Amino acid sequence: MPSAVIKSYSYDAASETLEIVCHSGKVYHYLCVPEKVFKEMRSTMVKGIWFNRHIKGKYPFEETTPGLNQTNLFEDQLKKRL
Repeated sequence: MPSAVIKSYSYDAASETLEIVCHSGKVYHYLCVPEKVFKEMRSTMVKGIWFNRHIKGKYPFEETTPGLNQTNLFEDQLKKRL
């Protein structure tokens, strides 16, 4: 079940990318997220709280909201992890 902030989410295991779609319309891709972490998120009843504790600030991300100029704020961190 999505939260008050998270409208929907999906995961691509091949690229270890967690996509978060917010009710505001913003879309974020969290990079290098292990599948185990996604499965934990999927199983929790409180998505927003769990997301804030276990994803936000712990994995590099990029905003991919359609129609915006995107910049990868954590490109250097991603390169270090790969």
